[in-house]
Amino acid sequence: MLETKAANQMTDSHVLAKRDAAVLWCKRASDHTATYGGKQWTYVFIPHDAVTDNMSLFGLAARYRCH
Repeated sequence: MLETKAANQMTDSHVLAKRDAAVLWCKRASDHTATYGGKQWTYVFIPHDAVTDNMSLFGLAARYRCH
């Protein structure tokens, strides 16, 4: 799951609470899909100004993935 957010909102308490809920959702989804060999879910929280023409989706995911 990918989400971009304005760079100046990345530390807002409401935004961080939403991020934490999304990370938990991905963990629970991954736990469920693991019961039948499904794919793992991950949450990637990207500041808007990191999305540039020279960045790949894989590069952004590697850099901004939340654990």
